[in-house]
Amino acid sequence: MTRLRQRMIEEMQIRNYSSNTINNYVFHVAQFAKHFGKSPDLLGPEDVRQYQLFLLREKKIALSTMNQRIAALRFFYKETLGQDWGIDGLRYPRRPKRLPTVLSKEEVFRVLAAVRNLKHRTALMTLYSTGIRVSELSRLQVSDIDSKRMVIRVHQGKGKKDRYVPLLPTLLTMLRVYWKKYRPRGALFPSQLTRSSLSTGAIMKVCAEARRKAKLSKRLTPHTFRHSFATHLQLPLQEEVPFLSQRDL
Repeated sequence: MTRLRQRMIEEMQIRNYSSNTINNYVFHVAQFAKHFGKSPDLLGPEDVRQYQLFLLREKKIALSTMNQRIAALRFFYKETLGQDWGIDGLRYPRRPKRLPTVLSKEEVFRVLAAVRNLKHRTALMTLYSTGIRVSELSRLQVSDIDSKRMVIRVHQGKGKKDRYVPLLPTLLTMLRVYWKKYRPRGALFPSQLTRSSLSTGAIMKVCAEARRKAKLSKRLTPHTFRHSFATHLQLPLQEEVPFLSQRDL
């Protein structure tokens, strides 16, 4: 590891950046340097501008990825190198505002009923019933379920903040049936192979398979459940919906 890269990592660690952000920022700066074949501290604002145009015109990368690369370069020059050549003037491309994909309650029911694996079904129902992010779901522990106060503790959400979300009675019933069958310890939704929490990638695959089985035409990701939760204003799920079957009990 070069001294420059180590310094950048240390600056992000001092600011308590997440490991994902650190890895992404380091990767983006490395790609920038690789494009020009020079150490990034030898490059300047005109090089950054040319790189932006290259990414937009030739690579045609997504605007969200472009904005993350700009954020990485801004951090590198401003915080790591302390450069004062107008780095704050770097422009983020304007992203078109589109309405998110939202499932109707009937579509949510179809998706959940189509998932035969109780662990996976409970994980998806937790996403929908609480509106938490997939990364937050992955970090849930058994001890985070507080049935006495009917809340779930969410650790280190966006902005590294802990918070509580309501625990709906229907979700609690599902969680109890799930716990009785799997008896998880530590991670609420452990991976069968590693015993650590299900990864966000694994949960994405669960969503893709659920979409296929439910024959859903809409796009389905973990974030779709979050948008649907917000749109439905936390309306309780109906008890008669067959989220639980005889094979689960």
